[in-house]
Amino acid sequence: MSAVVGSAELPEWERLRVLRAEAEYTSVRKSRRAAYAIWVLLGVFGGHRFYLGDTGRSVAMLFTLGGLGVWAVADGFFIGRRVVAVNRARRAAIMARYGILDVA
Repeated sequence: MSAVVGSAELPEWERLRVLRAEAEYTSVRKSRRAAYAIWVLLGVFGGHRFYLGDTGRSVAMLFTLGGLGVWAVADGFFIGRRVVAVNRARRAAIMARYGILDVA
């Protein structure tokens, strides 16, 4: 079984390194569905922001009850984009740690 990038085949050790990096990313990526579910249940307390790692903003939401509900409602429009941004940053960090140029 060989991994192919473009038209060049990867050596076995390189393929294993890529698979290891992909497995690590899979274990830390965030789910859009889970983020929305947490928003529905705990949005006013900033639970979805805790889930996505936005600790500072989530603490602010916790103590202000979601900006009296304004931030919580507004976040409903932005959660999807935030999940994509968090996942992109996590993937880039993992691939950089493994020395892999990520073009996806």
